[in-house]
Formats: sequence, C-alpha cells, structure tokens
Amino acid sequence: MKYKYETGENVKRSKNFEKRKKFIMELLGDPLYKPMHLREIASLLQLDKSEKKELFDVLDELCAQGKAEVDNKGRYSKVSGKRRDRRKNKEALKAEKPERGRKGRERREKDHEEYRFSEKDGTLMEGTFIGHYKGFGFVEVEDQEQDIFIPENDTGSAMHQDKVQILVRNGHKEGKRQEGVVLKVLERGMPSIVGTYQSSRDYGFVISDNPKFSKDIFISRKNSMGAKDGDKVVAEITDYGSRNRKPEGKITEVLGNLRSPGIDILAIVKSFNIPSVFPDKVLRQADRVPDHVQEADLDGRLDLRNLVTVTIDGEDAKDLDDAISLTKEDGIYHLGVHIADVSNYVQGGSALDREALKRGTSVYLADRVIPMLPERLSNGICSLNQGQDRLTLSCLMDVNEKGKVISHKIAETVIRVDERMCYTDVKNILEDTDEVAKKRYEALIPMFFLMKELSGILRSRRHTRGSIDFDFPESKIILNAAGRAIDVQPYEANVATRIIEDFMLLANETVAQEYCTGDYPFVYRTHENPDPEKIESLLMLLHNEGVNIQKSGQEITPGEIQEILESIEGMPNEAQISRLTLRTMKQAKYTTECSGHFGLAAKYYCHFTSPIRRYPDLQIHRIIHDRLRGRLVREGRTEHYKEILDEVARQSSVCERRADEAERESDKLKKAEYMSYHLGEEYEGIISGVTGWGLYVELPNTVEGLIHINTLRDDYYVFDQDAYELRGDMTGKIFRLGQKVRVRVADADKMLKTVDFVLAEED
Repeated sequence: MKYKYETGENVKRSKNFEKRKKFIMELLGDPLYKPMHLREIASLLQLDKSEKKELFDVLDELCAQGKAEVDNKGRYSKVSGKRRDRRKNKEALKAEKPERGRKGRERREKDHEEYRFSEKDGTLMEGTFIGHYKGFGFVEVEDQEQDIFIPENDTGSAMHQDKVQILVRNGHKEGKRQEGVVLKVLERGMPSIVGTYQSSRDYGFVISDNPKFSKDIFISRKNSMGAKDGDKVVAEITDYGSRNRKPEGKITEVLGNLRSPGIDILAIVKSFNIPSVFPDKVLRQADRVPDHVQEADLDGRLDLRNLVTVTIDGEDAKDLDDAISLTKEDGIYHLGVHIADVSNYVQGGSALDREALKRGTSVYLADRVIPMLPERLSNGICSLNQGQDRLTLSCLMDVNEKGKVISHKIAETVIRVDERMCYTDVKNILEDTDEVAKKRYEALIPMFFLMKELSGILRSRRHTRGSIDFDFPESKIILNAAGRAIDVQPYEANVATRIIEDFMLLANETVAQEYCTGDYPFVYRTHENPDPEKIESLLMLLHNEGVNIQKSGQEITPGEIQEILESIEGMPNEAQISRLTLRTMKQAKYTTECSGHFGLAAKYYCHFTSPIRRYPDLQIHRIIHDRLRGRLVREGRTEHYKEILDEVARQSSVCERRADEAERESDKLKKAEYMSYHLGEEYEGIISGVTGWGLYVELPNTVEGLIHINTLRDDYYVFDQDAYELRGDMTGKIFRLGQKVRVRVADADKMLKTVDFVLAEED
C-alpha cells in the first residue's frame, strides 16, 4: 500500500476535508489494510506530530458518520454498507419504540442464553466470571482447582467479576481444560468501571482501564457529564447489554485528562474502589485527638523513657510504628520491640475505627500513600517520632544465644525514641562505608552491632526449623515532578532491613504463642500448606533441570521447600525457579484459628507490629489491652470479640488483596510508561517465564516484558509444558528459564500496562 496524505491548516474548515475523508476511506477499504491504531496509520502516512491531530479529526468524523469504527483496542477499520444500513435501521427502531424494543430484545436474549442448553448437555455449576480482553473468559468455581474456559461466543452478557451459572460441557478430554457456556448472570460484579472517554459527535464510549472488561460502554451525550475526549472517568453501568449489544452507562465522575499528573494512578485507586478521602466526621474526630501524650494516659504504664530506643525505617517514611531497644547481660539478649499504641486514640466502634476497618490497610502506590488513618494520627501522635513521648505496647523478650525466647512480657509502656535512623545509615555503619554516619551515631554503634549479631542468630534458628526465605529484589520507581517515571531500580534487602524483619517476626510469634496457648479470642496470620498438584509440577520441572528433590511424605514440608531453594543457588535460572516455587504457595490470610504459618515454619504467628497501617494489628492491640486490664472476663469482652473477629479477619484479608493488586497495577503502569521512553533500545535480560504464547524476559531493573511467539520468525516453536521450554520444530533451538537473551523494546502500552520485546537478533 502506498498512500500520500496531504495536510493543511484548519483541515475541518478547508475545502479538502471531504477529499481527505475519501482518501482515508480508500485506505481503510484497501484489501491489504489490517485494522491499525491511530499512531500506526500516522506512521504509515509519515505524518508529523501536528498532522496526527488532523488525521484524528478525519477518523473521528468518519466514525460519527458510521463509515468507520474503532474497536476496543483503539484500531480503526471500515464499516461495510450493509452493516451501516443494519445499524441505522436498529437505531431508528429503538428511537421509535425504545421500551417495546428493549423488552422484546431482552426476552429473545433470555431465550437464547437460558434455553439453548439443557442439563443433559453437561453439568450445571456456579462461579465467578473472569474476563479476557480478547472476548473469551474463565469461570472460577469454588473448591475446583482448574478454571472453566468460556469461548467468546458462549459468554452471553457476562462481564468480569460477575457471579454466573454455567453449563460445563460433556466430553472433557484428559489434559484439556474443561469448557462451558454461561447460562445466566446471577449477580453483577462491577456496577461501575473506570476508563477513558472517547467522544463522538452525539455520543461517546468509555473504554475500561481493566482489559478483562472487554466491552466498551456506550454513553449518550446527556449522560456524559461534559466529559472531554481523553478524560479518565468513572461510569456507572445502566444496561449490561448482551453478546451482540454493547452495554450502556452514565458518567458519574470525571477524574481529569489522562495526561494530567497523577490522573493515571488516581484511576487505579478508583478502579479498585479504594477509599481515598476521609469523611468529614472522621477528620473531625481525628482533630479532637491531642497532639501530645496526656498525663492521665500514663497511669498504669511501664515507663521506659530512659531506655535507649531507635526507629529504623526508610528515608521517606513518616508513619513510624515500631522502635527497638537491645542490651546484653550474662549471655542473654534483652530485646524490646515497642509498637505505637494506636488503640489508645482509635476507640472500637468509633467513626475512626469504622473507616480504618473499611480501608483495612494503608496502600503504597507509585506516587502516593493512601493511609488507613488520617495524617494527624499516622504521622503525628501515633508515630514514634524522635524525642517525643509516645504510648506503646511493648514485647520485652529475653533471648538466649541460640535465639530462643526464654522469657517475655507484653506491657503497656511509654517510650521516648532517642534517634530516628534510616536503613541506609545503619547499613553503612555496619559495613564500615560511611565515616560521617559513624561519627554522628558513635554512641549507638555498639547497639547496632549487637542487633546484627542477634539478627544473625534468629535468622539461623528460623532456617534450621525450615523457614522459607524468598529474597527477591523489589522495584523502586523514580518519578519526576510531573509524576512521570524517569527511572526504575531494583531495591534489595540489606543488613539493616533484615534486622528489623527478624525482630518483628520474633515479636509477632511471641505474642501469637501467648494468646493462642491462653485460648483468647484473637486474629492470627495463617499460611496453609501448598497444593500437592502444584508441588508435583514443580518437582517435575526441577527434575528436568537436573535437581532431584525427594519428598519424605504425602505433603511437602517447609524444610523441603528450603532445600529446593538451596539446591538451585548459583544456577542461571535461580531467580526464575524461586518465583515458580513461590507461585506454588497459597496466599496468607487472617483467621481467628491459630493453624500456623507454612512459609515461616511457625506454629504461632500474628501481625502485632504495624497498627498504624494494618487493621488486624490495631484490633489485637485492643484485645491485649482488655486482657492486661482484666476486662476480657470482667466486662464480658470475650463474647464481644468472638462475635466480631471472623468478619474483621475476612475484611482485612479482602482489603489486603485489594491493596496488593492496586500496588502491582501501579508499578506495572509506571514501568510501562518508563519503557515507552526507551522504544528501540536494547537490553540484556533473563527469561523469567515460558508459555505457549511467548517468553517473558526480566531486565536487571526488574521490568518484565513479553516476546510474542509469532515474533520468533526463524522457526515454528512448540511449548513443552513439563520442561517449561519453547523448542524450535526445525532448528531444535531451545528457550528455557534463566537463559540470557538480548532484547529490543518493541512496544510499551501504558493503558494495558504491558511491555513487548523482540529478540535483538530477530528484528
């Protein structure tokens, strides 16, 4: 195809506008033309940046006239005459008799969806529909290991997260995924979506930011709230449509233009329904909390203000909820873990408490923190700020030289932090790399080395009992003043972060053991054993990699998982197999039953150390207070907690998963944005995943992208699921986990949060 596109100023007003529309229609109708994005058409026509706007005006006009259309991926194509006529006829019929037409349509759709299959064709099941941007989907059925595949033509009107009834077809072949058809939608899962508004002359569409919600939402002009093209919006769905008809909706909130700073992350916040603004009642209640410790609050508390205590946190941290103290006498370490007593200021059942439970946790996104508590509390009276008297709950432990807690005491205390330390300074002091820091904190240096000593003992003890240590680098995304990602760096654990981790783990275990053995109502952090089938798949992969691990029993133990991680140390694909091993683990959650923590190989475990940012910690602090002051029995608080704790555990688990997903989406978006500024550049990477559709490659900066299988043009590649390999059919060339490859950045889509690579030598 060879086309030359003539441009000029004020194209819509010029006499050449119709000529250009005709030209574009010829392009879209060319037999060799395949649906393209605006930028691809502009590239084909060799347009500069200013001319792209003129091209958009032409395409927009053609779409408004029904001569062209844009799909849910933003690709333009021609609308045939017959399709255009059918569309006009349908719109005319709808305008003439909208109510009658809708009722008849709904009746026909119901007949089509519910009655074209019967129980003799398969098995009825209920589950949650998980959409896919290509139109098909999966249904997650409770207590069933594998999801049910739903082909595009059998999804009916089901949308992502809907509760549905499906018919699982008979004739399932072993080794193949079961297939089904959606019979009816039982409950809608997404009453509203967040997306980008695309306007036309008399109407518009909202394209969901969540690719699993594959259908655009039709918005009439009267329901657009004045949204402009390119705005991020929240749209309420008023009609879910059907297999052949787009859903309809109305805009309830305009967030702002997608190019404005922070709007991209705000859209993620809204899409996960994360509360980001505190109600006035909550803020007024927070304002009434004093900004300093009251004399009356000291009654009955153990005064530890003369004890040398420090906080060790990240440089940017403002909500400091844990401090530590440490001395050693006669071979016994006296470790104090002092936690902010948030429960003294947030009373159970208050507006502050209800809002904290609703949020469940603080959420840490690329450009902001959404706190569980108002800033006046989280950064003020509840934060263990240097030199300020603060109320705490302390776990005071005596630990022998083998790392065993030989005695402990949980007490209501008051402390005054001597120094606010950051991880970097403590690390540099312990590694003898910063003379300035050593001189400044000279008086504390012996305590820091004592901390390192005890930390090593505790870590070794956990390792001996089988605790699993997945040590992956996290991402640190650097943003400029406009909120754009300008760098992505790996952020790895160091000696200082490990000290805090080891001491917090010990306190959490110690508190959990006391309350579990005492049979008090409590909230525990539990982690179940991994699924046996996933473990078998992992062991088969390890066998193919030359690593032989023998299980001693029916279920694998934490020690055997630890043995796997040790056996792959130094291998090129160590990080990738570690991640696969992690994926065999179940998700930890909050429960009222103390069933242990598999990953930590711990019989007792809870979250006690972060009440500023986690609701379960705040809740168990109240229980501890009531027990210490005799209120559990005397005032009947035991029954009260038994009534509410199951819901607290459930809500906290749900909010934690929501926060984790939002944080992942935030990082993926900013990583894609960062890589979009580096298109065409080459990098060395490691194959981090192998699938039937391509290779995932991770760069040293933690960015992961996909090499699509159809870009491997030198051969026909087949996926070996057992070996996690792509193997060339003719050349025998193999791509496997951990293999080093050189890649070129082919594309980075901020909307889809994806990065695409090609092999550098293949392009």
